[in-house]
Amino acid sequence: MTTIRPCSPADISKLNLCNLDPLTENYARSFYFDYLAKWPSMFIVAENQKGQIVAYVMGKVEEDPDFIKIMGDKYLPWHGHVTALTVAPQYRQMGLAKQLTAQLDRACEQEHAWFMDLFVRVSNKTAINMYKKMGYSVFRRVVGYYSDDPTGKGTSEDAFDMRKSLSRDKKKRYIRENGENYRINPEDIYHG
Repeated sequence: MTTIRPCSPADISKLNLCNLDPLTENYARSFYFDYLAKWPSMFIVAENQKGQIVAYVMGKVEEDPDFIKIMGDKYLPWHGHVTALTVAPQYRQMGLAKQLTAQLDRACEQEHAWFMDLFVRVSNKTAINMYKKMGYSVFRRVVGYYSDDPTGKGTSEDAFDMRKSLSRDKKKRYIRENGENYRINPEDIYHG
Protein backbone atom coordinates (compact mmCIF):
# COMPACT_ATOMS: atom_id res chain seq x y z
CA MET A 1 0.00 0.00 0.00
CA THR A 2 1.19 3.50 -0.83
CA THR A 3 0.50 6.47 1.46
CA ILE A 4 0.01 10.01 0.15
CA ARG A 5 1.19 12.58 2.70
CA PRO A 6 2.89 15.98 3.06
CA CYS A 7 6.63 16.00 2.44
CA SER A 8 8.90 16.28 5.47
CA PRO A 9 12.49 17.57 5.56
CA ALA A 10 13.76 13.98 5.97
CA ASP A 11 12.06 13.02 2.69
CA ILE A 12 14.29 15.32 0.62
CA SER A 13 17.13 12.81 0.87
CA LYS A 14 14.83 9.99 -0.30
CA LEU A 15 13.74 11.39 -3.70
CA ASN A 16 16.38 9.51 -5.72
CA LEU A 17 14.10 6.63 -6.73
CA CYS A 18 11.88 9.18 -8.51
CA ASN A 19 14.60 11.44 -9.85
CA LEU A 20 16.38 8.77 -11.91
CA ASP A 21 13.95 9.33 -14.81
CA PRO A 22 15.71 11.33 -17.59
CA LEU A 23 12.56 13.45 -18.09
CA THR A 24 12.48 14.48 -14.42
CA GLU A 25 14.05 17.82 -13.65
CA ASN A 26 16.62 17.53 -10.89
CA TYR A 27 17.34 20.43 -8.57
CA ALA A 28 19.83 21.27 -5.85
CA ARG A 29 18.76 20.10 -2.38
CA SER A 30 18.37 23.73 -1.33
CA PHE A 31 15.68 24.17 -4.00
CA TYR A 32 13.59 21.34 -2.51
CA PHE A 33 14.03 22.71 1.01
CA ASP A 34 13.05 26.18 -0.20
CA TYR A 35 9.79 24.82 -1.65
CA LEU A 36 9.08 22.86 1.48
CA ALA A 37 9.58 25.97 3.63
CA LYS A 38 7.51 28.31 1.42
CA TRP A 39 4.71 25.98 0.26
CA PRO A 40 4.54 23.02 2.68
CA SER A 41 0.96 22.12 1.72
CA MET A 42 2.02 21.91 -1.93
CA PHE A 43 4.92 19.47 -1.59
CA ILE A 44 3.32 16.06 -1.39
CA VAL A 45 4.90 12.60 -1.51
CA ALA A 46 3.79 9.01 -2.01
CA GLU A 47 5.55 6.57 0.30
CA ASN A 48 5.56 2.79 -0.10
CA GLN A 49 5.46 0.24 2.73
CA LYS A 50 9.26 0.18 2.89
CA GLY A 51 9.41 3.93 3.58
CA GLN A 52 10.66 4.79 0.08
CA ILE A 53 9.39 7.91 -1.67
CA VAL A 54 8.00 6.55 -4.94
CA ALA A 55 6.33 9.71 -6.27
CA TYR A 56 6.04 13.39 -5.45
CA VAL A 57 4.58 16.66 -6.61
CA MET A 58 5.98 20.11 -5.87
CA GLY A 59 3.86 23.15 -6.47
CA LYS A 60 3.36 26.75 -5.50
CA VAL A 61 0.99 29.66 -5.88
CA GLU A 62 2.22 32.82 -7.55
CA GLU A 63 1.30 35.82 -9.65
CA ASP A 64 3.17 38.33 -11.73
CA PRO A 65 3.85 41.76 -10.24
CA ASP A 66 1.43 44.56 -11.04
CA PHE A 67 3.74 46.28 -13.55
CA ILE A 68 3.32 43.27 -15.89
CA LYS A 69 -0.43 44.02 -16.18
CA ILE A 70 0.31 46.66 -18.80
CA MET A 71 1.67 43.89 -21.03
CA GLY A 72 -1.80 42.46 -21.60
CA ASP A 73 -1.99 38.68 -22.03
CA LYS A 74 1.52 38.19 -20.62
CA TYR A 75 0.26 38.92 -17.10
CA LEU A 76 -0.38 35.85 -14.95
CA PRO A 77 -2.84 36.35 -12.09
CA TRP A 78 -2.80 34.35 -8.83
CA HIS A 79 -2.47 30.72 -9.93
CA GLY A 80 -1.11 27.35 -8.92
CA HIS A 81 1.98 26.00 -10.61
CA VAL A 82 3.10 22.37 -10.84
CA THR A 83 6.87 22.65 -10.54
CA ALA A 84 7.58 18.93 -10.57
CA LEU A 85 5.52 15.76 -10.74
CA THR A 86 7.31 12.44 -10.95
CA VAL A 87 6.59 8.80 -10.28
CA ALA A 88 9.22 6.07 -10.03
CA PRO A 89 8.98 3.84 -13.14
CA GLN A 90 7.84 0.71 -11.28
CA TYR A 91 4.98 2.69 -9.64
CA ARG A 92 3.50 4.17 -12.81
CA GLN A 93 0.03 3.32 -14.09
CA MET A 94 -1.23 3.05 -10.49
CA GLY A 95 -2.95 6.45 -10.34
CA LEU A 96 -0.35 8.09 -8.09
CA ALA A 97 0.19 11.09 -10.40
CA LYS A 98 -3.55 11.71 -10.49
CA GLN A 99 -3.84 11.46 -6.69
CA LEU A 100 -0.90 13.78 -6.09
CA THR A 101 -2.15 16.31 -8.63
CA ALA A 102 -5.67 16.25 -7.17
CA GLN A 103 -4.26 17.02 -3.73
CA LEU A 104 -2.21 19.89 -5.16
CA ASP A 105 -5.33 21.20 -6.95
CA ARG A 106 -7.19 21.21 -3.61
CA ALA A 107 -4.37 23.13 -1.92
CA CYS A 108 -4.44 25.73 -4.73
CA GLU A 109 -8.25 25.97 -4.53
CA GLN A 110 -7.85 26.79 -0.82
CA GLU A 111 -5.51 29.61 -1.86
CA HIS A 112 -8.18 30.91 -4.32
CA ALA A 113 -6.01 30.39 -7.40
CA TRP A 114 -7.57 31.02 -10.81
CA PHE A 115 -5.96 28.10 -12.59
CA MET A 116 -3.17 25.52 -12.50
CA ASP A 117 -0.28 25.57 -14.94
CA LEU A 118 2.77 23.48 -15.74
CA PHE A 119 5.45 23.11 -18.38
CA VAL A 120 6.11 19.82 -20.15
CA ARG A 121 8.46 18.84 -22.96
CA VAL A 122 6.63 18.55 -26.29
CA SER A 123 8.32 15.16 -26.77
CA ASN A 124 6.86 13.79 -23.53
CA LYS A 125 3.67 12.47 -25.12
CA THR A 126 2.91 10.18 -22.17
CA ALA A 127 2.85 13.10 -19.74
CA ILE A 128 0.91 15.34 -22.13
CA ASN A 129 -1.79 12.70 -22.56
CA MET A 130 -1.92 12.11 -18.80
CA TYR A 131 -2.36 15.83 -18.12
CA LYS A 132 -5.08 16.08 -20.76
CA LYS A 133 -6.96 13.27 -19.01
CA MET A 134 -6.68 15.34 -15.81
CA GLY A 135 -8.35 18.31 -17.49
CA TYR A 136 -5.32 20.29 -18.68
CA SER A 137 -5.06 21.76 -22.16
CA VAL A 138 -2.20 23.39 -24.02
CA PHE A 139 -2.25 27.15 -23.53
CA ARG A 140 0.86 27.93 -25.59
CA ARG A 141 4.09 26.50 -26.95
CA VAL A 142 7.29 27.99 -25.51
CA VAL A 143 9.98 27.70 -28.19
CA GLY A 144 13.36 26.51 -26.85
CA TYR A 145 12.19 26.46 -23.21
CA TYR A 146 14.39 23.50 -22.24
CA SER A 147 18.02 24.23 -23.02
CA ASP A 148 19.22 20.75 -22.07
CA ASP A 149 18.73 17.89 -24.47
CA PRO A 150 18.06 14.38 -23.17
CA THR A 151 18.10 13.02 -26.73
CA GLY A 152 21.76 13.97 -27.21
CA LYS A 153 21.08 15.89 -30.43
CA GLY A 154 22.50 19.07 -28.90
CA THR A 155 19.45 21.25 -29.43
CA SER A 156 16.95 22.88 -27.15
CA GLU A 157 13.41 21.59 -26.83
CA ASP A 158 10.06 23.36 -26.81
CA ALA A 159 7.63 23.12 -23.92
CA PHE A 160 3.88 23.20 -23.75
CA ASP A 161 2.50 25.54 -21.11
CA MET A 162 -0.54 23.52 -20.04
CA ARG A 163 -3.37 24.91 -17.91
CA LYS A 164 -6.48 23.82 -16.11
CA SER A 165 -9.09 26.23 -14.79
CA LEU A 166 -9.99 26.03 -11.11
CA SER A 167 -13.39 26.91 -9.68
CA ARG A 168 -12.58 30.64 -9.44
CA ASP A 169 -12.22 30.84 -13.25
CA LYS A 170 -15.88 30.25 -14.04
CA LYS A 171 -15.58 31.92 -17.47
CA LYS A 172 -12.45 29.93 -18.41
CA ARG A 173 -10.54 33.16 -19.08
CA TYR A 174 -7.11 31.60 -18.62
CA ILE A 175 -7.29 28.74 -21.10
CA ARG A 176 -7.51 28.78 -24.89
CA GLU A 177 -8.29 26.55 -27.82
CA ASN A 178 -5.48 25.39 -30.13
CA GLY A 179 -2.73 26.54 -27.79
CA GLU A 180 -0.26 24.30 -29.63
CA ASN A 181 -0.31 26.91 -32.42
CA TYR A 182 0.32 29.90 -30.14
CA ARG A 183 4.11 30.25 -29.96
CA ILE A 184 6.15 32.45 -27.65
CA ASN A 185 9.81 32.68 -26.65
CA PRO A 186 11.06 31.86 -23.14
CA GLU A 187 11.95 35.51 -22.52
CA ASP A 188 8.27 36.39 -22.97
CA ILE A 189 7.46 34.55 -19.73
CA TYR A 190 8.02 36.63 -16.62
CA HIS A 191 9.82 34.63 -13.94
CA GLY A 192 10.08 37.21 -11.16
